[in-house]
Amino acid sequence: MPQQDEVDRIVAAWGRERGDLDFGPLEVLSRVDRLARHLDRARRAAFDASDVEPWEFDVLSALRRAGEPYELSPKSLLQQTLVSSGTMTNRVDRLAARGLVSRRTDPRDGRGILVSLTTSGRAAVDTAIADLLRAERGILSELADDEQALLSGLLRRLILGLGD
Repeated sequence: MPQQDEVDRIVAAWGRERGDLDFGPLEVLSRVDRLARHLDRARRAAFDASDVEPWEFDVLSALRRAGEPYELSPKSLLQQTLVSSGTMTNRVDRLAARGLVSRRTDPRDGRGILVSLTTSGRAAVDTAIADLLRAERGILSELADDEQALLSGLLRRLILGLGD
């Protein structure tokens, strides 16, 4: 018999109490919720090891993914990180104070600003992504590559169906 997890026990208890209900959604989404908690802990540990806060990683990784010269307008950063303009200004200020980003006037638009990844910022985000991938690989270690691909596809379909 396959090993049972806490969700199996919860669903069985509910089934005894409310046999008139279909607990299929609970079986799937409670596991997703529990997985999200494990992922959150693993990400926190990976970022702590890299001396990067999760919000810092969001901004630095957006800049790193932009490719050379690793710079974006504040508007582009807003779109990628889904925070308010005031929050982004505060984040860029704090990252600049740590020497992880710099600002410069946009040469194509003298009124605009570009936020650039510094050498220190690039080193920090490169370390953080390597630590993050190592932690996430550990979470997925019970699944074969083909199982991971299947799960990824199913989750993509679910998320796209939600309009995300």
